[in-house]
Amino acid sequence: MWPEIKAGIREVGILEMEIYLLENRLFMIVETSLDFDWDTAMNQLAKLPRQEEWENYMAIFQACAEGATSDEKWNMMQRIFYLYNS
Repeated sequence: MWPEIKAGIREVGILEMEIYLLENRLFMIVETSLDFDWDTAMNQLAKLPRQEEWENYMAIFQACAEGATSDEKWNMMQRIFYLYNS
């Protein structure tokens, strides 16, 4: 991962990030501030230096259209289950 990619992730307001791979799917967990806006952040991220190059590389691991940007590939999911220690 190039330094520009890490800097861009931070620049759009993502505090922590994990990405998991399962076959041709990537699953991402992010921690953000409470006022974080996903759509705005992904749109900004898509325009940052080297991001297009990074997205093209990551497309190797994803089932997506060629040239897809961050805001086209990453979508919010709804959590349907969690188990925490009480």
